Amino acid sequence: MRRIDALRVIAEHTARLPVVVTCAASSRELAAVADRPNQLYLLDSMGLAGSVATGLALALADTPIPRVVTIEGDGSLLMNPNVLATGGFLRPDKLVMVLLDNAVYGATADLPTYADAIDLGALAEAAGWTVRRAADPAELAAELPEALATNGPVLLHVRLEAGNAPNVPKLLEDPVILGRRFQDWLAARVGELA
Repeated sequence: MRRIDALRVIAEHTARLPVVVTCAASSRELAAVADRPNQLYLLDSMGLAGSVATGLALALADTPIPRVVTIEGDGSLLMNPNVLATGGFLRPDKLVMVLLDNAVYGATADLPTYADAIDLGALAEAAGWTVRRAADPAELAAELPEALATNGPVLLHVRLEAGNAPNVPKLLEDPVILGRRFQDWLAARVGELA
């Protein structure tokens, strides 16, 4: 399964949830699949999607928002593995991390990460996360609703083939506009569910 295939499945299940997306190809490909105001693209912020989503899940703990989803890559998670220990310690009930693990840095000509030698799901489990796994679109379609129904923190470890989708345009929107769009959507969604 390629990253864009996984993102199609994720987009089907997250249209009404806040989604924090890691930088580079993950953001561009998700925007190409379904560009929505509930998606906060963290452009040029490698390693921070999990931290932002953890803070958001904690901030939304007493709201009717059921889950906060973050889409993270293995290279990005390896830039900030502390998010696993922090999530395991703080235990945000609403946090679900979908780890798209292709064992390479997609933005750097597929240079390898450590993910072939280090099981990032096992690392999350050791930090206190509930871990689920998927390796193809059918497994992902089955596991994602289960992850979304489980109190967090939950990590859904998705194994992927290396490679970026071809002909995906750059995400050139101003990050301030993207942030404001997400903020406005989130405020409206909380109000709608209250």
